[in-house]
Amino acid sequence: MTEQALFILASLAHGELHGYAIARDVEQLSDGGVTLTAGTLYGALNRLTDQGLVEPAGEREVQGRRRRYYRLTASGRTALTAEVERLRTTAATLGTRLAARPTPGLA
Repeated sequence: MTEQALFILASLAHGELHGYAIARDVEQLSDGGVTLTAGTLYGALNRLTDQGLVEPAGEREVQGRRRRYYRLTASGRTALTAEVERLRTTAATLGTRLAARPTPGLA
């Protein structure tokens, strides 16, 4: 799963959002590490929709502009949970290796 997709799923874990709100939330959630352009965002949303991880949640008018909303599906929540667990396991494994004493002869 790409970093952008992971952050989009995490953004939608708290409820329905429109595209611009997703982009803002992802930037805030990643502390500025992930910035989504319109092309990147909507390309990722289309792929996530095709994979059944995200679904359209209708359109609403916000400040005079029509916004398309998206929501996380049950499969999306499962995928997000699995990816978070995979990253935890990877971080723990790497942290253990980093803290371990070097093996003689492996320099």
